[in-house]
Amino acid sequence: MSISLKDFLAEIARENLSPLPEIIESHRGSNRRDKLKIDRHGRAKILSPKEIQLLFSQGVDSLRDKALFAVMLYTACRVSEAVTLLKRDVYDSKGKVRAKITFRKGNTKKKLATRTIPVIQELRIWLQAYQPRDDSPWLFPGNPDHSRASSHLHRDSALWIVRVACQRTGIEGVSSHSFRRTALTAMSNAGIPLRVIQEISGHRTLNELYKYLEVKEEQVLGAVSSLSMLAPVEDDDFEKTAKVEVSEKFFKPKR
Repeated sequence: MSISLKDFLAEIARENLSPLPEIIESHRGSNRRDKLKIDRHGRAKILSPKEIQLLFSQGVDSLRDKALFAVMLYTACRVSEAVTLLKRDVYDSKGKVRAKITFRKGNTKKKLATRTIPVIQELRIWLQAYQPRDDSPWLFPGNPDHSRASSHLHRDSALWIVRVACQRTGIEGVSSHSFRRTALTAMSNAGIPLRVIQEISGHRTLNELYKYLEVKEEQVLGAVSSLSMLAPVEDDDFEKTAKVEVSEKFFKPKR
């Protein structure tokens, strides 16, 4: 499903995000792979802690957008999964944040399985601060002023929010997958077993998960450097060691 240009512009106008020419240019590319992502050879940028701080503090202003970023970062979910969350998947009947967020099977990629992700304190703070609209069942409802008012925030609109946040902060190479890839790589670097990470990411196989994980050059260097323990003893050193052992054994002075 693709959002119409009219509705897309209405959504952006409501957010007061960017001049019209930039909006049109963004919409033209909204149904292709993100150019920034393509420039990184098809892999989304891994965000540094400083860049994450910038995106939350300077990239977006509304609590809705900050909550959207937090959900994607702290659950490692896909954009399409975040925007299709219902309020009841996140809040209980009293409006309190649940202990776990439920990503329903019908909204996951390939509709493989429902999964639940624990809500950590960092995410809970943003969800408690955010107040979803009362007139919609969606966690992130669409613009109430146009025809899609009864639906959720469109994926293309979420992608645009990410783009604008990056423009504001000067961060390059980011795509909507950056939050997900950052989270999964952070867990991998922390030594979390891949099978556990797979339960969180919802990937069908470990091979699919591997594609999301970034390996840095220094990690490769460290891994290769660890092989130095396998180095054989140098011939000269070996001969010297052997001579010492032989002399001590056969020419040990008698008492």
